[in-house]
Amino acid sequence: AATTAKSTATTTAKNGFKNYAVGHCVFNSSEMKDIEYICSFYYNKDEFIRFSSSVGEFVGYTELGVKIAERWNNDTAFLAMARAEKETVCKVNIENWYPHTLAKKVAPSDVTLSSVTPPGGKHTHMLMCSVYDFFPKHISVKWLRDGKVTTSDVTSTEELADGDWYYQIHSHLEFTPRSGEKISCMVEHISLSDPLIRDWDPSLPESERNKIAIGASGLILGLILSLAGFIYYKRKITDAGLDQFKPV
Repeated sequence: AATTAKSTATTTAKNGFKNYAVGHCVFNSSEMKDIEYICSFYYNKDEFIRFSSSVGEFVGYTELGVKIAERWNNDTAFLAMARAEKETVCKVNIENWYPHTLAKKVAPSDVTLSSVTPPGGKHTHMLMCSVYDFFPKHISVKWLRDGKVTTSDVTSTEELADGDWYYQIHSHLEFTPRSGEKISCMVEHISLSDPLIRDWDPSLPESERNKIAIGASGLILGLILSLAGFIYYKRKITDAGLDQFKPV
């Protein structure tokens, strides 16, 4: 459930005591039946009285709160005003929140599979499936072995907030390779019409691919330098040959 809130506070400066109220709109949709309005009254950090639209009246939690709740519940005009807050405060705000923020759906910007060092134990290999920049928070990340979902030796982080409304999650699979086996990471999210599946290519470990890429880059650079040196050498030889024909 999502929540919007407003608060008012008054402070007695002399003794530092604080008396304040916090109103919440708790909701799962923009339908009135799915909205609950809660207004809590606090003295310092202790809640002593609350109004909930689900209950329909004030409830006291301390001796003073019980007395105040009884008086407010007997005040028909004040009680009617509290009961109207669900409509006057929550409905209009929630109707603004849903289309612009809460109903927003953003598909993951990237899903990557990588090989990581296992912590040690019965398995020799570990894969990590990383999913980035999705919204809303709830997401499902599953591992497939030859097309079948496996839950053995799987661990996952919680959905991690990036601080910009988006989330990321990382799931790990510990395993011992089997000949010809296909391992995949499957991501399901409300923003996706079909599950997103990434297959692991075990033909070459990532570390080896990096070594080959670095080696290939070094080879290309060496060829370029060799070619430049050869051109420079040929030019010097040509210049030296021409010098003998210059007039003295």
